[in-house]
Amino acid sequence: MPEATPSADPRLILPLDLPTRQDAEQLIARLDGAITFYKIGLQLLASEGMALARDLKGQGHSLFLDWKLHDIGATVEKATAAVVASGACDFLTVHAEPQVLKAAVRGRDGDKIAKILGVTVMTSLTEDDLKAMGYGLGVQALVDRRIRQCIDAGADGVIASPHEAAMARAIGGEGFLVVTPGVRPGWSGQDDQARAAAPAEALKAGASHLVCGRPITAAPDPRAAALKVIAEMAGV
Repeated sequence: MPEATPSADPRLILPLDLPTRQDAEQLIARLDGAITFYKIGLQLLASEGMALARDLKGQGHSLFLDWKLHDIGATVEKATAAVVASGACDFLTVHAEPQVLKAAVRGRDGDKIAKILGVTVMTSLTEDDLKAMGYGLGVQALVDRRIRQCIDAGADGVIASPHEAAMARAIGGEGFLVVTPGVRPGWSGQDDQARAAAPAEALKAGASHLVCGRPITAAPDPRAAALKVIAEMAGV
């Protein structure tokens, strides 16, 4: 395992939302062991994200491939199988729609190392956004439905905002993964997150893991900022 500081918390996931592998590696070096769980999204995937994921996994880090797969079932199934075969994934996101969820679960073919997480409602979306998109359900009702669809499909958990973490925990029960983006400490800005909460609040609500990006990555000292977030998580 990578050498970590005594304060490192494996529940904290840091997004490597950077354009190149070099940028990501420079940030990881500045963090100096304060983070052991990293998220690779679409921006880095478009360059060297998969190669970086393999190397970080080989160094003992945990990897969250936040690719939000959303396509016909056959395509999602094959893509999931390829990701699982890489051995470089602990969490993989797909959109929480029944056909997509079931295809992803089929694609991992019984492999339980790579956890399938359904994206419920993006944390940047509001009630008005859902209405504009044509949904007849509000945020809470839609998240509720998608949590249950994740469970029915055999997925391992959900991506849900801190505002819906308690609902996800109540429906999913113990052991169900509730990964919450939109985590914003009180000393940082909310950025583009419409449904955000502080680290301790999200954990108390039922989150199993927190995704916290810009408060750490945009800080003058990312390591100090990461440790500050970890301190807020301590004891929860």
